[in-house]
Amino acid sequence: MKAVVREVYGSADVLEFVDVDRPVAGEGQVLVRVRAAGVDPGVWHLMTGLPYPVRLVSGLRVPKDRRLGTDVAGEVAAVGRGVTRFAVGDAVFGTCGGAFAEYAVGAEDGFVAKPANLTFEQAAAVPVSACTALRGLRDTGRVRAGQDVLVIGAGGGVGAYAVQLAKVFGARVTGVCGPAKADLVRSLGADAVIDYTRADFADGTRYDLVLDTAGNRTLAHLRRALTPKGTLVIVGGEAEGKLLRGIDRQLRGFALSLFVGQRIRTFVASQPRADLELLREHIEAGALRPVVDRTYPLSATADAVRYLARGHPTGKVVITVQPGRER
Repeated sequence: MKAVVREVYGSADVLEFVDVDRPVAGEGQVLVRVRAAGVDPGVWHLMTGLPYPVRLVSGLRVPKDRRLGTDVAGEVAAVGRGVTRFAVGDAVFGTCGGAFAEYAVGAEDGFVAKPANLTFEQAAAVPVSACTALRGLRDTGRVRAGQDVLVIGAGGGVGAYAVQLAKVFGARVTGVCGPAKADLVRSLGADAVIDYTRADFADGTRYDLVLDTAGNRTLAHLRRALTPKGTLVIVGGEAEGKLLRGIDRQLRGFALSLFVGQRIRTFVASQPRADLELLREHIEAGALRPVVDRTYPLSATADAVRYLARGHPTGKVVITVQPGRER
């Protein structure tokens, strides 16, 4: 089968489109015929090995696992011993290792039934980014109905879900984005939109919860937008830096929150089955919808990653896969 792999850390130039053996579903595992796979900043971090602490898990000098890709949507091709929730032919979405391939294998609990009202491409845009938004708001941010919530990067992969989920939780939502994404953010349910090229979000309303997905503001700037007892949740570590590339901001924020009334938090993203089931319910109820910026064929995965790295896609970038037809 065809797959995208890399043997060393580096830019998208290290990605190779090659033939590999098809994986086999072991005990408690599901083999998925991949129809689509999402591209998120985590792919870039694992590809480049940055920030350097990533390598403590992925391999210090070279990657332990040459596969890439986490978000996946497709059809069950085989099930391992002990799998009870799925049968061959079921349409599923979720997370696994090596999603940038014609076939991928993962734990049974990494998948749930695909929402009936989504295409495979839309479903592949959900797991990592939507779960990240959910955990940032609900678990780390402790969002409550009636709160004022500010989502920075509201038109991006995580931000687009955060706007919608904050509304599901009953909050009043303000989205921060560029002018090209303002109409989209309003259509996602934002009560107000701030164009960061024309106004400073820290100059007006004070918010109970600020979810920063953009990664390019200082802690002092972000804190100005908070109420005295407000919560700042930092998602990811996208700010520039020689060694830690933004993780230093998270560490400094947590230390600072020990001495001020405001809570400054971050978290490690995960995609538990219960969260995927909850997201599916919201999607099928019409309360949540994925935003797909553009799609690329599996053979052009390197171009998809380059596009992600160049700027700020509107929503998610998705890889489309046609098993048996990739060349």
